[in-house]
Amino acid sequence: MDIKAWNAKSESFNFKKAKVNYVRAGKGAALVLIHGFPTSSWDFSWIFPELIKKFDCICADLIGLGRSSTSAKTITIADQADALEALLKKLGVSQAHLFAHDLGDTVATELLYRSQQGNQDLQWLSCTLMNGGVFQETNKPRYIQKLLNSPIGFLIGRFSSKHIYVKTMIKIFGKNTPPSAEFLNDSWNIFMENKGRKMLPIVGRYLTERKIHKARWEQPLFSPSLPMAMINGVWDPISGEATADRFEEKVSGSYVVRLPLGHYPHIENPKAVLDAFYAFHARL
Repeated sequence: MDIKAWNAKSESFNFKKAKVNYVRAGKGAALVLIHGFPTSSWDFSWIFPELIKKFDCICADLIGLGRSSTSAKTITIADQADALEALLKKLGVSQAHLFAHDLGDTVATELLYRSQQGNQDLQWLSCTLMNGGVFQETNKPRYIQKLLNSPIGFLIGRFSSKHIYVKTMIKIFGKNTPPSAEFLNDSWNIFMENKGRKMLPIVGRYLTERKIHKARWEQPLFSPSLPMAMINGVWDPISGEATADRFEEKVSGSYVVRLPLGHYPHIENPKAVLDAFYAFHARL
């Protein structure tokens, strides 16, 4: 789905200091889709037209990314989870499946942790993760991610360029499934639309949070209370095959699908990801 068509479907709501952009379509059980860093909900547009045939899909831009603008000077994973919970409450959704990627995986584990701790407002029915840094031991952030998370992050963000963005994206996609010119151009434009350079180091601090809250966010994985799956692009240099191996080892009863793809499986091979996702849901 091209970016204009995607944006035409979007709505927004105000949450604290943010204006959160989201797309909702489809019928069936609710499915919450959570995208990664530094892109937007548009990432899911490659599989969205098929998913809405079976699910009531809710896909928001995380705060500070995509078209979800904010005046906040700090953005935490808790803020992202709060915003999604507020959106679901606004939409009258009390039960849903989760499908997350990259940074979205961490937001998903925060939501699952809250549910395990007694959040009665939301019942999560299942969770599917894709290529995210859910385990510190297997995650290998790119050098630029580490710089953004450092004391000079604001400078790195200020001088970020489309050239650097494109170069980084090409390196993390699969060797046989490179990003299209459309994706590179439009995802960069979305990034720039909403003070992207300023937001990079603010949102990018989630790397530090992953270290601080390691035990908290691993608990729903090591002691799962719902069906869990991972769809993994094994050629991803950030969170590829080693992450899938650890997930399969540590997450009891999990369903794991390994694909010959890179960091963005749902963009690189939408059909393979949909097949894996539906196969998991057929087991529920």
